[in-house]
Amino acid sequence: MNHNQDYDRDGAMDDVLNEKELMSVLKESFETENELMRTYIHTAERIHDNPVLKDRLRNFAEGNAKRTKQLQDELNSL
Repeated sequence: MNHNQDYDRDGAMDDVLNEKELMSVLKESFETENELMRTYIHTAERIHDNPVLKDRLRNFAEGNAKRTKQLQDELNSL
């Protein structure tokens, strides 16, 4: 990795997210994670002939649930 090409290497503040922009990014991520979680759960419920895939989709949904909770906590702390 070439750290001389990092976007914030020069210490400039022109690319820093303000609180409103950060909230927007986190809300969008929260909505995406929520939608993915619902999709995985609904898909898993419709699978009857592949228990391995059904279990993996449920695990994906659990991961999304954890990230959703973390994002909600971050939003609440701002």
